[in-house]
Amino acid sequence: MQNLAATPDAVGTITEEDRYRVLVHALTDYAVYMLDPDGTVVSWNTGAERFKGYRAEEIIGRNFSCFYPAEDRAAGLPQRVLAKAASEGRFEGEGWRVRKDGTRFWAHVVVDPIRQPDGTLIGFAKVTRDLTERRHAEQTLRRSEEQFRRLVESVTDYAIYMLDPQGQISTWNLGAERIKGYTREEIIGEHFSRFYTEEDRAGGEPARALRIAAEEGRFEKEGWRVRKDGTRFWASVVIDAIRDPDGTLIGFAKVTRDITERLATQKALEEARQAFFQAQKMDAVGQLTGGIAHDFNNLLMAVIGSLEMLKRRLPDDPRMHQLLDNAVQGAERGAALTKRMLAFARRQDLVPTPIKLPGLVEGMMGLLQRSLGPQIVIETEFVPGLPAVLADSNQLELALLNLAVNGRDAMPNGGTLRIAARHELVGTPHPTGLPDGPYVCLSVTDSGTGMDATTLERATEPFFTTKGVGKGTGLGLSMVHGTAEQLAGRLRLHSEVGRGTTVEIWLPVADATTLATAELPSPSAAATVPSPALTVLAVDDDGLVLMNTAAMLEDLGHQVFEAGSGRQALEILAREPAIDLVITDQAMPQMTGVQLAEAIRRERPNLPILIATGYAELPPGNMVFPKLDKPFFEQQLVTAIARALRSN
Repeated sequence: MQNLAATPDAVGTITEEDRYRVLVHALTDYAVYMLDPDGTVVSWNTGAERFKGYRAEEIIGRNFSCFYPAEDRAAGLPQRVLAKAASEGRFEGEGWRVRKDGTRFWAHVVVDPIRQPDGTLIGFAKVTRDLTERRHAEQTLRRSEEQFRRLVESVTDYAIYMLDPQGQISTWNLGAERIKGYTREEIIGEHFSRFYTEEDRAGGEPARALRIAAEEGRFEKEGWRVRKDGTRFWASVVIDAIRDPDGTLIGFAKVTRDITERLATQKALEEARQAFFQAQKMDAVGQLTGGIAHDFNNLLMAVIGSLEMLKRRLPDDPRMHQLLDNAVQGAERGAALTKRMLAFARRQDLVPTPIKLPGLVEGMMGLLQRSLGPQIVIETEFVPGLPAVLADSNQLELALLNLAVNGRDAMPNGGTLRIAARHELVGTPHPTGLPDGPYVCLSVTDSGTGMDATTLERATEPFFTTKGVGKGTGLGLSMVHGTAEQLAGRLRLHSEVGRGTTVEIWLPVADATTLATAELPSPSAAATVPSPALTVLAVDDDGLVLMNTAAMLEDLGHQVFEAGSGRQALEILAREPAIDLVITDQAMPQMTGVQLAEAIRRERPNLPILIATGYAELPPGNMVFPKLDKPFFEQQLVTAIARALRSN
């Protein structure tokens, strides 16, 4: 079949055999060729050359197995094809074949045996067609249909299923199974009305939904639906009518989504957003509170100092002294309020020292009893061998006083206030969330009205109070909370309506090193002996505070130079070598108190320096300067001066 051109016979005619040869050779969409009984190619047409890439002279004489992929040749597929064609009279199939250039194509193959009249096998006729494009199209369509089916069936957030015109369920996806609880086998063939509540079924809601969808093409609504286990969920439902090309209704497509979970997520997101806003608000309030407290301290400084000196200079008039005492008490209450504000903002300067809680509480009993009144019975309970805690004694006393007053207010008809402490070794996990280690839990328990869950949740918020207008600042518990956190401890609240409230302050135990190097403070410090007359440089950018400080110092017998800034203070020091002590404010523009102190130390390293501030902005560093808390009374100033002189 190498030369299939028609050749006229001796009398100029074309034979029937020649016509068949021309026909076979002319076929380009089919590879038509012959094999001998062993599978060797003995003829080759134009279609075979186009499909497989071999010319006739390249392929005739080679075995047809070269058209099969290597894995099919290794599995003996070519031989099985010929054997089946020989035994059954025909082989037909599809599979991958290989072109001359090594590329593959999908082929439809028919192999017929060729036999002599006596039945002897003399070869095979093989017809191959390249169906690669058709296969790709079929596979693409099949993949698309399969992907769409899998898409619908695998969707888990939506129940997607079909109903027949009467509302019987005909398909079911994973989302429907997840949301409604029925498996495919349980629900197909059932009526979709079983998903409705009894009251909706009684009101004809399922039928109404199908009627609207059939009439208007679509039905959409939200409402309660029922799962297999009887629980309800809030659903978003869409029903679309499905019609054939001539408009006949053939069913409905129904999509249901459980938006109960979405609503819960939205609620959680809203709560998280509110928590974030609350954190921002608390930070802003803390910034504002700290700044206000700082300025308020300066005002109180002028008020307290002036009142104290005025009281000593006035004649012995009981009425006048009573008015002054009232003014001083008001200023002291203002000072206590600033401490609360700074504690809430966590900006008060704490000096943690080892404290024995039984001794501290014992030293406060007189103050507590006077503050609470005769209707309140105070009880104490401290376990034996209670270790010392690491805390600031002043702030801890203030915290206890706040908690005691809160307890009193919760017991308007009187009751019992119990102050207790116990030692506990915290391990992970622990309800307080504290790191592992030894702690002392100081608790204050009242027998009062207690708090409900909502009030308890908000109890430590700043400015939140259940007391009447003008009867509470709302900073008491927030101050205690801030103090506890700043001391590396925790505040915990326990309360029930009608059963009282327990407030716990968890404080770290003072370690052995701290105990060995620190002296346990006594509940009441002894009065400090006034220092000899000194030449003092007072520095403050607030004129009222500067005047008040200078007046106090002069009243104590000291000579005073006044400076309104750090730069002015350095100028005075340069010309006045006899200055014995510098008392400087911390928060000043251009040069802070610490910066001024460091500049002074470089020139006069032995000059005592005292930094006066009510704001904990002293930066950490290698140089430590004695500190005087604002606002201060004259006796506190005397004590601070003595401490500054001793430390130098």
